[in-house]
Amino acid sequence: MAILKHIKSKNANYSNAIDYLIYQQDAKNKKPLRDEYGNTLLRNDLYMDGLNCVPLSFDKDCRMTNKKFHKNQKKEEIKSHHYIISFDPEDVTECGLTGERAQELCMDFVRKNFPGYQAIIVTHTDGDNHSGNIHTHIVINSLRAQDTEK
Repeated sequence: MAILKHIKSKNANYSNAIDYLIYQQDAKNKKPLRDEYGNTLLRNDLYMDGLNCVPLSFDKDCRMTNKKFHKNQKKEEIKSHHYIISFDPEDVTECGLTGERAQELCMDFVRKNFPGYQAIIVTHTDGDNHSGNIHTHIVINSLRAQDTEK
């Protein structure tokens, strides 16, 4: 059975989410790891999609939407919601779960539950401390970008 965790963020820097999701992180200080030339190191195995945005421009798209509707401008406002869906490690052997399949399942979940919102969906297969635990991060702008049917 998967576990769902929710984190609300008042941080207006949506770029922090992208950095965390696509770059390898130092376990102690949570900063991106760099190679000998100072370049950030991409995570080894990830799957990434966007909903109502291009994944790598999620930060810019959210800021543009916020500006357009004059929302999420105050420090105390919640700017985004971060969901983490952690799958049971036994799902890999018992159900044949792969990173690609986890990404598909979570994209379906986001399309059904957050229509009209901008979201970045990233599945990691490395787990915390390289445990191999498949988990998906879903970061959603708190402001709906597009009208949807009720």
